[in-house]
Amino acid sequence: MVRRNDQTLLFADARLGDGDAMRQLALRSYALYVDRIGKEPAPMGADYGAIAASGEALLVWQEHELVGMLVTHLEAHALLIENIAVSPDVQGSGLGTTLLGEAERIARTTGREEVRLYTNEAIVENLAFYARHGFEETHRKVEEGFRRVYFSKRTSPGHHS
Repeated sequence: MVRRNDQTLLFADARLGDGDAMRQLALRSYALYVDRIGKEPAPMGADYGAIAASGEALLVWQEHELVGMLVTHLEAHALLIENIAVSPDVQGSGLGTTLLGEAERIARTTGREEVRLYTNEAIVENLAFYARHGFEETHRKVEEGFRRVYFSKRTSPGHHS
C-alpha cells in the first residue's frame, strides 16, 4: 500500500468482475485524447473482461474507486506494457511513475531483459514522460490506423530490488 495525501492506495491483481471498472477507468483516462487522435485511443475499446481474467493486470484502488491500472504481457525477452492508465483526478500524483516501476520490477523478476511499450504520437505528454523515465524511442509505425511510437528500456534480469 502507498499513501498519498492520507489516502491509502491498494495495489491488487485484477480479478474476474473487475472488467467494468477497468473499462470505465480507460474511458476517463483516455477521453481527452479522442479529438487529438481523431478517434478513440485503442485502450478505450479493449476487452477488459478478458484482460481482468488474464492475470496480466495490476489495479490500484483508492477506497472503492479504481484509480490506476497496469496491463502487461510477457514476451520471450521483454515485458510489454499494453496499457498504463491513471484516473484524471490523480494524474500528477506520481502513480504513473509507480506503475512504470512496477512494470520494471515484473520484468526483472521474470527474467526479462527489457520493458517495451508504445503510445500514440499525438499524446505528446506520454512521449516526454517515457523519455524522462529512461525509455528510448525505437521506431514509429502506423498500426491499426494508429500512429504509434515504440519505446524500450533495458532491465537487469534476475536483479531483485
